[in-house]
This record gives sequence, structure tokens and C-alpha cells, in this order.
Amino acid sequence: SFHLLHSLKYHFIFLFSLNSDSLVPVKTVQLGEPATLPCAIPKELSIRGIKWYKQSVGDTLKLIVTLIKSTADFGPGFSSLRFRINNDANFSSLTILETVQEDEGHYHCVNTEWAGSTWSGIYLLVTGNTQKTSNYAVSQLLIESNPVHPGDTMTLQCSVFSDSGNKTCPGGPDVLWFRAESDKSLPNIIYTDRNRSNICEERSDHQKTCVYHFSKKVSSSDAGTYYCAVATCREILFGSGTTLVLQVLFSLFVFYCTLAFISSFPFLFNIIAENSVWSQTASRVVFFLCAVLIYMAAKTFGLD
Repeated sequence: SFHLLHSLKYHFIFLFSLNSDSLVPVKTVQLGEPATLPCAIPKELSIRGIKWYKQSVGDTLKLIVTLIKSTADFGPGFSSLRFRINNDANFSSLTILETVQEDEGHYHCVNTEWAGSTWSGIYLLVTGNTQKTSNYAVSQLLIESNPVHPGDTMTLQCSVFSDSGNKTCPGGPDVLWFRAESDKSLPNIIYTDRNRSNICEERSDHQKTCVYHFSKKVSSSDAGTYYCAVATCREILFGSGTTLVLQVLFSLFVFYCTLAFISSFPFLFNIIAENSVWSQTASRVVFFLCAVLIYMAAKTFGLD
């Protein structure tokens, strides 16, 4: 069953991102050594605040630190005793002063500005642990997708990292794609990729990265959570999923709000004929109420 598959042993570093064709960078560090994780900020963006998150094997995102101007606010379980954060105009870096095995995982840098948030990530691979029982590690990047409209093309990316110098079974992994319509429903298989990856990169230290894609034209019935599953060596891994949000309801709301505003024109014109001062006030009130309603809808549907 689905719950049984979730309990199986993880064998791959596994990341999930939306609408990206790039390979996730991997930084290797020796156990006990410091590690500095870079985050480049595009020059066209202004920095209002930087957040760093960590995602361990099979876990959700955990906030490490929030930096606003020069003030660093560390999240629960993280402190300045082990972490340092540095910022300049177009660059941020997070330094772990002395790495332990538990530091291995996916680190996310988020630049927050007026126009929204920009995400970037890097996987930290900690080597030198003689007690490590597996040559593989697993992590999933869960990103709530920006709302898409019916008719748009959605592309999901599944990145698989492995140690190509220490293979435990012949052949490569099989990748399967699943969709669950709600939190209470079991995922159903929608696609099997047996043609292998179309993007692979192998580094000099035998760390191999392969990327798998799933694309489809979205309809109004495609909302739900999408999973990438990697099967190899008689074991299978389900990721925690990527939720697809459709912008149908919000678009309808904006349409009806606009329609209501247009329908008020005759009323406003009548007021204009009687009292020009009152007409200006009424116009401002209508604009303000419409803006407030749109903002409330955006918060409700998670589109802010």
C-alpha cells in the first residue's frame, strides 16, 4: 500500500521542483569541517530580507535564520554558535562552523522583496562518516506552485542523486509519477518513465545527478498533489509531493468584482450630475472596496 511504500528505506537524494531545467548544485564537505553555502541574488532584484531553510531526509522545511538588514533572527534549534550568515548587495552566504552528519540535506535561500520571493537551493553532502550504513541519501524539495490557469503547461522536475562509484545493483532507477486528488486519497499512477533521464551529470568524486521531467497541459480537474517515485534495488521512494494550485476561483472572483464595478457606472454618473465632490468620494470607496476584496481573496487562495 501507499503507507507501506512510505516506510521503505530511502536510497536516493530526491528533489522535486517546479518549472526548472537546471541541475541542483551539490556541495561536498568533510565531516567536522566548516561549510559555506552561497546564494547569488540577481542584480535586478533588491534585497528586503533573506531567509535560509534546511530540509533533512524525509522532513519538511525548517527555518534556520531570517536576516532583515543586519538583524539575524534564528529559528528553533539553530543559533549563532554554529551558523553565520553574511550579506551584501547581490550575494548571501550561510556558513556552518563545524559540520556534523545531521547537517546533510537541502538548503534553501529565499530572497524576499516587494515583487515576491526568489528561491534557490543547494544540497550539502557530508562525507567521512564511517558509521554510515548507506551510500545514498534522500531529500525532497517541496514547493507550493504559483497558481496556474487551465490550459497552461505544467512541468515537474525530479532530481536523483547517487554515488555512481558504489552501485549496489545493476541498472538504473525507474521513475513513476503519481497524483493524489486530496489529502485523504491514495495516489494513482499517471506516468512511468522507463526511458531514463535526459539530463545527467557525474562529478569527479563519483556523485551523479540525473533529472527526470513530467509535463502536461493542465485542465480544471488536474488540481492535487503530484509525487515522483524512484524504484531501484527492490526498494521504492515516494517524495512528499508538489501541490498544484489552479487559479480558477480567484480569476472568477476578479471577474465578478470587475463586473460589479462596471455595473456601478450608471450610479456614479447620476451622482456626478448632482454632486461632483460626492462622486469623487464614491469612486474612491468603490475602488478601495474592490482592492480589499481582491486582497482578501488572494490571501484566502494562497496567491499573495
